[in-house]
Amino acid sequence: MDIYKNYLDNIREALTMSTAGNTLNESIDKSFKSEQIRLLADSAQANPMPSLMKLSSEWNLQPALNQKLGLHPDFEYLKKTLGFEEHYIHSMFIDIKRSTNLFKRYSPLVVAIITNTVQRAAIHTCMMFGGYVHRLHGDGTFVYFGGRNQTPKESIHRCLQAASLFSHFMKTDLRGLFEAHNIEPIYTRIGIDYGDDKHVIWTMAGVGEVSEVTTCSLHTSLAPKMQAHAEGNGIVVGDNILKLYPTEFYSPVCHRPGKEKFRYIFTDPDNNFYYTQHDFNWQKFLKASDKIVTNALTGEISIKPKQVLPSATTSALASIASTNRPYYDGEPTA
Repeated sequence: MDIYKNYLDNIREALTMSTAGNTLNESIDKSFKSEQIRLLADSAQANPMPSLMKLSSEWNLQPALNQKLGLHPDFEYLKKTLGFEEHYIHSMFIDIKRSTNLFKRYSPLVVAIITNTVQRAAIHTCMMFGGYVHRLHGDGTFVYFGGRNQTPKESIHRCLQAASLFSHFMKTDLRGLFEAHNIEPIYTRIGIDYGDDKHVIWTMAGVGEVSEVTTCSLHTSLAPKMQAHAEGNGIVVGDNILKLYPTEFYSPVCHRPGKEKFRYIFTDPDNNFYYTQHDFNWQKFLKASDKIVTNALTGEISIKPKQVLPSATTSALASIASTNRPYYDGEPTA
């Protein structure tokens, strides 16, 4: 999709420069290395690239920019008070797989450009939909969705939108670029869960500045575990997501061949508690959106442009109406 064009361009340039640099003498190769360093710096820019920022305007989003890692703004005060607060949250863990294989063909600098750009695309996509990046695990990303000014249903819808768009980017756009360079594609796996007010505690973890404001909840812990059960470029969600946001796009993980024993992601027989995990069909979810256009021939999707209605004045309609006489004679009508 066009919204990730700038990110793909960054990776494409790094791959092209790396290939060309292998055949050059040392003095020329230094100039290529300086350009690669520039791309590395580009991959670390805080603001979303223009192609993704366009989405904010098209979909009337309210991006959560200017963040601090591990400090959700609604609960940042807890770092000073050392207290706690009960409040719902959606937890999402995005993991990037097979990136280690890139070292077989590319220098650490090129691998850093690729992985940083992919992770940046994940971070910025979440920010576009109001997500707050809580923690980075190598090239994995843990994100919270929700807060005091959103309902749980609103925030899970935004969470699923972000996860679905990023999964599409990985499965189609990035895969196509890698295959064009004969590179084994990397892929993502995503886990998402929801804990309500009575099942989530916000508090500070750590000491002094070696700390973060985080959540203590079964459902915070389950999101990364669900990720491990997702298919390549797949999304697995917990049972609470279905109850909060029911659609036809879920299927228990145990319905997947080879996963028959993995219906439950967590069990507590003593309390008769069995928590089911589900595959989320993000492709059908996207195609069902009124903001997405699906090509009838290829099945490819794209973002539907924002429609701008023309002014409903006589002068604005003149060029159209003048071709439809006798209903318009060039003079204002009552």
